[in-house]
Amino acid sequence: MDDVSADARVEHVRAESSFTGLAQQMRASGLLRRRYGYYWMRLIAAPIIVAAGIAGFVLIGDTWWQLFVAAGFAIIFTQIAFLGHDAAHRQIFVSGRWNDWVSLILGDLLVGMSYGWWQHKHTKHHGNPNKLGADPDIELPVIAVTNESAGKYQRGPLRWLRAHQGWLFFPILLLEGVSLHASGVRRVFARGHLDRRWVEIVFLFVRIVGYLVVVFLVLSPGIAFTFLAVQLGLFGFYMGVSFAPNHKGMPVVPRNLRLDFLRRQVMMSRNVRGSRLLDIAMGGLNYQIEHHLFPSMPRPHLRRAAPIIEGYCLAQGVPYTRVGLFRSYAIVVAYINRVGLGERDAFACPLVEARASIGSAVRVA
Repeated sequence: MDDVSADARVEHVRAESSFTGLAQQMRASGLLRRRYGYYWMRLIAAPIIVAAGIAGFVLIGDTWWQLFVAAGFAIIFTQIAFLGHDAAHRQIFVSGRWNDWVSLILGDLLVGMSYGWWQHKHTKHHGNPNKLGADPDIELPVIAVTNESAGKYQRGPLRWLRAHQGWLFFPILLLEGVSLHASGVRRVFARGHLDRRWVEIVFLFVRIVGYLVVVFLVLSPGIAFTFLAVQLGLFGFYMGVSFAPNHKGMPVVPRNLRLDFLRRQVMMSRNVRGSRLLDIAMGGLNYQIEHHLFPSMPRPHLRRAAPIIEGYCLAQGVPYTRVGLFRSYAIVVAYINRVGLGERDAFACPLVEARASIGSAVRVA
C-alpha cells in the first residue's frame, strides 16, 4: 500500500511539472507580456462609443427605428463586458488595483453587471471547471447540465422542460441579460463580504436607473418596453452563445476526483476554431483552453499561443479539443438534451472510464 501511495505521489509530481514546462515555454515566447497599446485604445474607445450611442439614441427620437439602436447597444455592451473580463483576469495592467477599477467602471457603470458578483463566481469556475459541487457554472437555475441536477425534477411542469431543454437552451438565453443585471443587484445588497460595496451600489444605480430614465424620457411607453426587450434579450443571447461552447458538453468531474492543473483545465475546456473575426466576436473566449491555462495572458496573444499549447498537450498525451462554431453548438444542444432525458452517464468523464490507462494523471482525494 505504501509503495502504491509513493508511486501515486511521484506520478502527481510529474504531472505538476508538465505544466511547469509549458509555463516556462510561454514566458520565453513573450506571450505573457502586457499589451498596453491594444488595451488603452479599447479603454478609451469604450466610453466614447457608449456616449455616441446615447447621443444617436436621443437624436433619432421616438421611432421604431430605435430597435436597430437596441441591437447595437446589445453588441456594444457585450464587447465592453469582454473587455471587463480581460481586466478582471489581470490581462491589462500589472497592478491589481488598476485592473479592479477598470472592471468596476466597465462592468458596473457601463454595462450594469456587478464586478464583485461576477469575480466571486468566475474565480470558483476557473479553479475547478465542470467539477460537481465546485463549479457554479454547472449549477444553473433552469437548465440542467448534470445528471445530478436533472434528477431533482422528476415531476411537475419542469419535467417537460427538462426533456426538451436542449432545444429550449438558446431561446432561454434571451432572458440571460435580465438575469445578469438582477444577480448583480442582489449580490451588492446581500450579506457577506464584498469589496467596494458602495462603489458598486452607486455605479449600478447610475447605470441601471439612469439608463431607464433616458429610455422612457425619449421613447413612448410601447416603444420603450420593446426597445428594452430587444436590447436585453440580444445582450443576454450574445453573452450566452459566447460562453456556452466553452465547457458545456465537456466531461463533468466527480466530486471526489482530483486532477493535476494541466489536465483539469485542458480536458474540461473546448476551443472554437475560426478567423480573427470570430476572435473579435467572441472576445477571445474561443481560445478557452489557453485562457484557462494562462488567465492573465493578453487576449491578442491567445491565437499565437494556441498551436504551441496544442502541440505541447499532444506531446504530453492530454486531449486537446477544438471544433467549429456550429459544431460546438450542436454538441451543446445534444448534450443538454441527453441530460434532460435522463440518459445514464450522459456526462461520463473519460478520466473515470479510462482510469487504468491514464491513472498517472489522476489522484483521488
